[in-house]
Amino acid sequence: MRKLIAGNWKMNGLRADGLALARALVARAAAGDPPDCALAICPPTTLLLPIADTLRGSGIALGAQDCHPEVKGAHTGDISATMLKDAGCSYVIVGHSERRADHGETDALVRAKAAAAHTAGLVPILCVGETLAERDAGETLSVVRRQFEGSVPEDLKASEIAIAYEPVWAIGTGRTATTAQVAEVHASIRELLEARVRDGADVPILYGGSVKPSNAIELLGVANVDGALVGGASLNAADFWAIAQACP
Repeated sequence: MRKLIAGNWKMNGLRADGLALARALVARAAAGDPPDCALAICPPTTLLLPIADTLRGSGIALGAQDCHPEVKGAHTGDISATMLKDAGCSYVIVGHSERRADHGETDALVRAKAAAAHTAGLVPILCVGETLAERDAGETLSVVRRQFEGSVPEDLKASEIAIAYEPVWAIGTGRTATTAQVAEVHASIRELLEARVRDGADVPILYGGSVKPSNAIELLGVANVDGALVGGASLNAADFWAIAQACP
């Protein structure tokens, strides 16, 4: 399968600097020597429409950072997957640990969001991962299995979902899981995918957790690591491009 490098800008970027970052990436894509992977960026909702215009024809896909499970209705402040599709998105992140922690999102809610994204024609990038306390207690695989089984909808094909393993203790901390730790969890997720998703061997499993140019080659070379969900490094065009160029 083709690897996927997705940038999660989180709550960063006003119009001027967000557009400048998008334009810098488009310029790199147009300059030749493209990376051997698919690329997507997930800016804040306020920037989706202008960045959709900027990315048009570049080969870089647009994604969002969250969606509501309903198509429309009395849900003040929310945005539906259908609206995101209409804005030009191809992907949407669901179940990120920051949503699970800050907003109390349950596996059932994440599953409903992923299903809504699929119905709208988006590919959900569904996040799973353990806290430091859970890892220290030896619960990593059981936590990931519980989140996976509770969050991943039934009856999906490989092209209709991506999974991102994000150890919570490695997000924005500068700490990165060892290659052995990453390999163990990604192998477990692959087994879960093969039991749940049609052609589960072809579902991309991304690693997220302080991915940067200095560790990208090592991480992207691990078995069953099919790309990266990049946080802070995606806010720098050179760093994000270097991570993409690290795809084997």
